[in-house]
Amino acid sequence: MTSERTASMMRHRFVPVGASVAVGGLTALQARINGQLAVELGNGLEAAVWSFGSGLLILAVLVAAVPRIRAGVARVPRAIRAGELKWWQALGGILGGIFVGVQTATVPLLGVAVFTVAVVAGQSSSSLLVDRIGLGPAGTQPITGRRIVSALLAVTAVTIAVWSRFGAPDFSILAVVVAFTAGVLIAVQQAINGRTSRAAQNPMSATFLNFLLGTAALAMAFGAAWAVTGEGPTPLPSGTWWIYLGGVIGVVFIAIAAWAVPIVGVLLFALLTIAGQLSGALLLDVVAPTSGTQLSWTLVAGVVLAFIAVLIAARGRIRP
Repeated sequence: MTSERTASMMRHRFVPVGASVAVGGLTALQARINGQLAVELGNGLEAAVWSFGSGLLILAVLVAAVPRIRAGVARVPRAIRAGELKWWQALGGILGGIFVGVQTATVPLLGVAVFTVAVVAGQSSSSLLVDRIGLGPAGTQPITGRRIVSALLAVTAVTIAVWSRFGAPDFSILAVVVAFTAGVLIAVQQAINGRTSRAAQNPMSATFLNFLLGTAALAMAFGAAWAVTGEGPTPLPSGTWWIYLGGVIGVVFIAIAAWAVPIVGVLLFALLTIAGQLSGALLLDVVAPTSGTQLSWTLVAGVVLAFIAVLIAARGRIRP
């Protein structure tokens, strides 16, 4: 193998690895943004609708402007009819909508870092099973000792990171459980989004379908809540422009996930984003804390342990 070919193969593997870490950091930023939007609107579900809806608007413009993305969107129903893609594998957007709804509701209560580590626990726990049953486009992947150790270390990192918060009077166990469950769903979403992306032959096409279904699900949920409670939409706050960027970050995340998961697998992608999420969450809770934020040495230790879990999972997966 020539040195040029070796370098090319290394880039092919390391680019999606680096992108996965970076998008994990963006996810932590999205949590902070959507949490602030929920606080200012006074309604987490409405904030989720605006976040997902703004991402859908961006993608709709791209679909209208780029023929390749439109062609990819059209390929998905054809793939379902041909049996190449099961109909439920195109429903990842609903899981994404649930995640954003949970995010907007729980971040103000927990802070970005605690929310993130709770999601990470669910994500890393379920990613191992998702890869084992072959739900993702990379197919069935064996449960090796290295993969078990890396997943267990990730969960341990989460436990250490939130240890100092247990027993605190303002600590919501229910919010942590809900965030954990959202993390479980995210691993499934990443797997089936990868399959949809492969069927569409374009990550942005799969991302558009994801946001279309997610926005529809959130809008129906908000409509149902409106009918029951009588609390309708509130005027959008002005002056804090950055609270409307959650949808943009969501577009970037789903697109990168749809592209990277077929290359690195569900578990490794989850662990790489865990490293980015925890690092970004720690930084955000230092520079822009929420009312639920409590920094401690255990959180820092959890971040370090999460990186070790990533290194163990990545060993042998990114060799040329």
